[in-house]
Amino acid sequence: MSMSTILIRPLHTEKALQMIEKENTIVFIVDRKATKGQIKEAFEKTYGVKVLKVRTLVTPTGEKKAYIKLSPEYSASDIATRLGIL
Repeated sequence: MSMSTILIRPLHTEKALQMIEKENTIVFIVDRKATKGQIKEAFEKTYGVKVLKVRTLVTPTGEKKAYIKLSPEYSASDIATRLGIL
């Protein structure tokens, strides 16, 4: 599985935007078959940041959501701005 196919798109719902501000966590829709380790590696390599942890869940629509918590020295807001979410 290549890096570019793991991270599908960022989520910019109201809840996801609150998580960026309050928890330094960015929410992405990811490939269903991707493991937490693969998601972490892909995100770190793509955005040049350090990831503390990744939590995942599969939505009722069958998409896989990844909650990617960044290290305190990095800002989720900066990445969201780069992605055009904020």
